Amino acid sequence: MPILSSDADIAVLLTERKPLPEDYQSRLQLRAKCGHKERELDLKGHGGSDFQLIIRQSFFNPLDFSVILGYSMPGSNVLFRLRRYNGRSHQHTNRIEGNTFYDFHIHTATERYQAMGYDEDHYAEPTDRFADLNGAIQCILQDCAFEVPSGTQESLF
Repeated sequence: MPILSSDADIAVLLTERKPLPEDYQSRLQLRAKCGHKERELDLKGHGGSDFQLIIRQSFFNPLDFSVILGYSMPGSNVLFRLRRYNGRSHQHTNRIEGNTFYDFHIHTATERYQAMGYDEDHYAEPTDRFADLNGAIQCILQDCAFEVPSGTQESLF
């Protein structure tokens, strides 16, 4: 399987400034979709890259959520997942390292997981930086160079 993005490319995309629209909070209010709530927001980075912020949460388990930053690969319909902030709703095993945990965790795209034929964002690390969906949203906004409009809060819910 070809590598879609090197670690250096991933780092550039993560640090590219991503301005949020003034109405981003209302545009990210979750809507029902097949057993969960979901919303997507397309964004243009300052460097011209196309990104998508995706938020999902189960109707049944508030700890079953994902907050995803995807990069739209030019000339294709591939959404390359740069980061994924997940709730504590399932066990995760890093296949290369062999470590397993059941906790809140952050997935990061890596070149080495792609080289081994795994999903780009399969590697994850447990975190205590968030304990709910809103906390995960705040973390991704801080970690991935999002520009929150002045006068708004990072909280959605």
